[in-house]
Amino acid sequence: MSAASFSTSAPPIRVLVAKPGLDGHDRGAKVIARALRDAGMEVIYTGLRQTPEQVVNAALQEDVEFIGLSILSGAHAAIIPRVMKLLEQKEMDDVQVILGGIIPDEDIDAMERLGVAAVFQPGTPLESIITFIRENRRQRDIA
Repeated sequence: MSAASFSTSAPPIRVLVAKPGLDGHDRGAKVIARALRDAGMEVIYTGLRQTPEQVVNAALQEDVEFIGLSILSGAHAAIIPRVMKLLEQKEMDDVQVILGGIIPDEDIDAMERLGVAAVFQPGTPLESIITFIRENRRQRDIA
């Protein structure tokens, strides 16, 4: 068998989609989760009302590459710093956080300074989110 016949494709991108805080509306998160899954990614959806600790622990257990957070309540200013701190404490520097939902324009820079890789506001085409994830996937060491 020739070397050319072996597949060298990378494993699917693993993404955790979560609704932290007290948001009770998850239609957008489910739409994103389905679009990512349809694009060939492995998606873990945690459901509503997750604490930052639950989100980060699920990301650790599921060995994800991206955490997609959907926040509609305006609580991003409190939730995102906590998520980023927990990722740092657990030495999960290879996990990227993307944020969607109702994030005011004036808050985007602050979210990015905290380490959020990208902020997607309402109306962002699904293909833009998929492309961002694919283009920003980091190479991981395989043990």
